[in-house]
Amino acid sequence: MKIITNFEISKGYSVWKEAFVKNEPMRQKHTIKTLAYSHEEGNENNVYSVLEIPSMETMQELLKEPEMIELRENAGVVFETQKMTKLVE
Repeated sequence: MKIITNFEISKGYSVWKEAFVKNEPMRQKHTIKTLAYSHEEGNENNVYSVLEIPSMETMQELLKEPEMIELRENAGVVFETQKMTKLVE
């Protein structure tokens, strides 16, 4: 299953990107594959990612892990702005 995530960040794209890249082992542990990520043109504080995930439950479990919560807080993710869109084929 593929999803698009969208959220705002408060600490700048370079801070978020560094944290996202460092987090690759955690995504691999949960069998989550990154297909693409970047920010909206002209707005580096609006980030998108396209992920291939085993299930929405797996994604929700990952987002609840204390290490992931801390990493996202340190990266400046504004949690209340996050949206996930499930893609269907």
